[in-house]
Amino acid sequence: MFDLIIETPGGSGEVAEDIVKLIRERYDDVAIIVPGWAKSAGTIIAMSCDEILMEPASALGPIDAQISREGKTFSADALLKGMDEIKAEVEEKGSLNQAYIPVLQGISPGELQGAQNALDFAKVLVKEWLVKYKFKDWNNHSADGSPVTLEEKRQRAEEVAAELADHSKWLTHGRSIKISDLENMKLKIIDYSKDKELADAIRRYYTLLKMTLDTNIYKVFETLESQIFKSIHTPSQPPSQRIERGNVAIIDINCPNCKSVYKVQANLGIENPVEPGHLEFSKFFLPSFINTSTHAYYLKLQNQHYIKIKNAR
Repeated sequence: MFDLIIETPGGSGEVAEDIVKLIRERYDDVAIIVPGWAKSAGTIIAMSCDEILMEPASALGPIDAQISREGKTFSADALLKGMDEIKAEVEEKGSLNQAYIPVLQGISPGELQGAQNALDFAKVLVKEWLVKYKFKDWNNHSADGSPVTLEEKRQRAEEVAAELADHSKWLTHGRSIKISDLENMKLKIIDYSKDKELADAIRRYYTLLKMTLDTNIYKVFETLESQIFKSIHTPSQPPSQRIERGNVAIIDINCPNCKSVYKVQANLGIENPVEPGHLEFSKFFLPSFINTSTHAYYLKLQNQHYIKIKNAR
């Protein structure tokens, strides 16, 4: 059994297919755990698993494909249904409403076919995986114990896929589909919140996962012996310029011989790069002393000269 913990707002259906193929090449039984949400492509992945574990706060989402055009993103299902409504109106009235002309001029037949293909792709994956994986151990009807036929599995998968892809039902692509919604589709969902020990373990792991990935770290490669993190650094905080200012002291020093003023950087506990134009305290100075009568603080250079620090008191 392979347990997959997932947290995703969605993404590419093609990538979801690649992930499922990769997992299924190695494992016969897969359980997916959704502590938070697995929307869109995450829901498609969930439909490929033998078991789906959720709690009341968890959510899946609609699988209606999203299309980007001229900087806007919209549902492929909504686009196709909108075109069907325009067609039906023309057939009924015998003429085209002039207000539709600018819209229709901006949409090519190829784009409409692309929208249909994208929508069908998500539904095809869900139908295939439900029958092959989720329903593989569904052998008898719970009501009367009668055998479940392959055709009945296919029919149930068709209904589930159609409902998950129905934009007119969910209205927005980001809508949350909860345990009760999935059970109304006659999908078996395991509510892990009813198992206190299991729920505690999942919630602890999920919290650690969020604490790690809700930062600039976006990928973790982990083995039993090592961990490698990949992170993003914004231009405002390049790693090479990052200095822990609380661990650095900058001191102005007057040389009594040459009358020059020096800026000396002292690292306090943590090694930091020496800033341009500064001298490193540890390399240029030896032990110091305080004149108790004047309260002046002196540093001794390696050339035996003593230097008084400004405003030392």
